[in-house]
Amino acid sequence: MKFLIVNADDLGYGAGVNRGIAEAIDAGIVTSASLMVNTPGAPEGARIARQRPSLSVGLHVNVTNEAQRLVEFDDPDVLRGELERQLARFLELIGRPPTHLDSHQHVHRRRPCLPVFLELAREQRLPMREQPPVVFKGGFYAQWEYGVSDPSKVSAEALERILREELTGGVYELAVHPGYFDPAADYVYHQDRELELRTLCDPRLRPLLRDAGVDLISYHQLAASVAALRDGA
Repeated sequence: MKFLIVNADDLGYGAGVNRGIAEAIDAGIVTSASLMVNTPGAPEGARIARQRPSLSVGLHVNVTNEAQRLVEFDDPDVLRGELERQLARFLELIGRPPTHLDSHQHVHRRRPCLPVFLELAREQRLPMREQPPVVFKGGFYAQWEYGVSDPSKVSAEALERILREELTGGVYELAVHPGYFDPAADYVYHQDRELELRTLCDPRLRPLLRDAGVDLISYHQLAASVAALRDGA
């Protein structure tokens, strides 16, 4: 059995990103999203999430915002305070706890940061990116070299390869970044979001998923999917 959560990162980043994520949910294969709470589009992103109750919505902790350091996140005490502030803001915006936890630009991977993230995830009983039982897949991304776009990496063919070759059994999370170009925003990963959106809404994907034996789920179905895997084993 193979279960796949397709998670759109950066909900709340800005108007163009929000619009693209909404479309990828409604017309594509996105089943989950991670909300940034300290960005200009956060209130609109929260409305998009609240209007779609089947969507699982996690906290996309943002302490970098491109090349900036919003806080000294390598200081565990500073980071812990910031995580608590962003969690409180998430509750204000969404009205319920997040379904999962991850971070913008993978800050949670840093050696000083990981224990703080793990502690919060454990306290809040949240699945966290790159932690069992979910296997993280981050290869669907157009800039494998910083600032250099390679559309082939987010093509339908690239996604088909991931689905057929990399998902061998278990629960997976595929991180995606759909969106529309926003002239008011200055992102390193920008026009590439439209390439992802086009692929994620490709009508060929649903039959492909069925053919590959992959069931789309959100974090709402994580516990049931893990139980099904256990029973099947």
